[in-house]
Amino acid sequence: MEPVDVEGLGLHDYHEIIAKPMDFSTIKKKMNAKDGSGYKNVREVYSDVRLIFKNAMKYNNEKHDIHIMAKSLLEKFEKKWLQLLPKIVQAENEQLKEEAHMQMEKQLAQEAAYANMAKEISLSLCEVEVHLKNLKEMVIEKCRKISLRERLELVKSFSRLNLDNLNKALQIISEDDPTFKPNDQEVNLDLDKQTDYTVWKLNVFVKKALQEQEKNAAQDPNVNRNGNIEEKKNTNKRRKL
Repeated sequence: MEPVDVEGLGLHDYHEIIAKPMDFSTIKKKMNAKDGSGYKNVREVYSDVRLIFKNAMKYNNEKHDIHIMAKSLLEKFEKKWLQLLPKIVQAENEQLKEEAHMQMEKQLAQEAAYANMAKEISLSLCEVEVHLKNLKEMVIEKCRKISLRERLELVKSFSRLNLDNLNKALQIISEDDPTFKPNDQEVNLDLDKQTDYTVWKLNVFVKKALQEQEKNAAQDPNVNRNGNIEEKKNTNKRRKL
């Protein structure tokens, strides 16, 4: 019922034989513990109760009364345990289901929180994008207008663009001009009808694209001055501008 009084009983070799002493008062304290040091489940209680009898049997030889009584009590306890085991298993299964349900609810709550966060970030990014576009337009309005000579040079530069860059340039126009159809086989482009903002964007893009094409042509002799791989021209597939 209480911890073994090793010194009072003169059991000087007790701790050499018994690695983990156990008694019912210690079990009761662990069952009532509120600081998290107690038992996590009923199987831990079962293990410590068995340990009480096992320790008594281990320390005392088989013919000793304590060994015999401990063995008898252990057998009775095991029978009681087997009677309780179905209820214990049922309780454990219900606990597992409850924990799984709680985990699922927690996961769903986290996913909902992440979804709301993603929505808020998306809205914020849209607002930033609008502000940036307005800022760009404001900057362009305050910049000088592109001269006629620069416009003519820009038009000439279109013919030097490879197909990929040409499509990107036309896409820039369609972003600001919904009526413009960049995917037609033959495209009519009038820069005078485009806003200064669009023309400035085109001018910057075309210059950068041509520089990149010239760089690629210098590095690869199989690339012509327009940045295209040399091949037989197919007039049926060429786009007209």
